[in-house]
Amino acid sequence: MSPVTDHSFQAVQFELAADADPGLLPRLLAPFARRDLVLDRVKIGRNGALIEAVLAIDEMPSEMVHVVEGNLRQLVGVRRLTVMLGRATRQAA
Repeated sequence: MSPVTDHSFQAVQFELAADADPGLLPRLLAPFARRDLVLDRVKIGRNGALIEAVLAIDEMPSEMVHVVEGNLRQLVGVRRLTVMLGRATRQAA
């Protein structure tokens, strides 16, 4: 018997604050690139000693959300991470 796979997609927005560091941006994008995920919206700005970022995908495979979240939480310098989930937007056949 094969395992049940969740083929649903949902809108996801990752909001984070991290220590300002020249190498931060590539590290933020790497978890998405490794999984062939293309961001729909990116907003990054500096607020004093912190970088604040919003990374959003309109249709992210549901099974990838917790994996990417875990990768972002492990990045050195990340002080806060909030994940906002949207509703399922489509089902794959």
